[in-house]
Amino acid sequence: MYIPKQFIITDKQEAISFMQRYSFATIITVSDGIPSATHLPFVVSQRDDKIILTSHFAKVNPQANEIVNGKPLVIFTEPHAYISPKHYEQVNSVPTWNYIAIHAYGTATLIESNEQKAELLEQTIQFYEADYLKQWTSLPLDFKLNMMKGITGFEIVVDELQAKKKLSQNKTEKERESIINELRNKPNSNEKEIAAYMGKLK
Repeated sequence: MYIPKQFIITDKQEAISFMQRYSFATIITVSDGIPSATHLPFVVSQRDDKIILTSHFAKVNPQANEIVNGKPLVIFTEPHAYISPKHYEQVNSVPTWNYIAIHAYGTATLIESNEQKAELLEQTIQFYEADYLKQWTSLPLDFKLNMMKGITGFEIVVDELQAKKKLSQNKTEKERESIINELRNKPNSNEKEIAAYMGKLK
């Protein structure tokens, strides 16, 4: 991902927090020169100072067989907002877009045993809806085993992280204030969230 210096996220924990907040991501693999993409919920965690991304495919998804070949890319991105040139002091200005995006590359390992799959699913439940765990635990074993037959679990150990927040850092304080004030009053949650992120840069 192209990242001008003023837009780079250098704080690893900041990047991890963003990925955990916007954890429904896109995983991309390439086979025979053709990219494939699947949209999945990820559990983002740390182990021995490494970032670990855990999720699962439907077993029939061809991408499940591609993930261990090459280096998969997982893209985390969510809030974004159109920025009008009306906020700029210079007449010779053009519209742009503010956004945050994290690209994570790494090495994937399949999770294939029922024991490991059960652990993966429980970890996912804990991450997304801990209250459901009691219900999941009480479900018949044959039902759960049948469900697990239909998935291919995996984890990715991230070895390269590209993190970008394009939040008008290259504009004047007055221009940024104007943008923040407008986005805060928009009905769209994406725009409000971008305004909040911009406010944190002060």
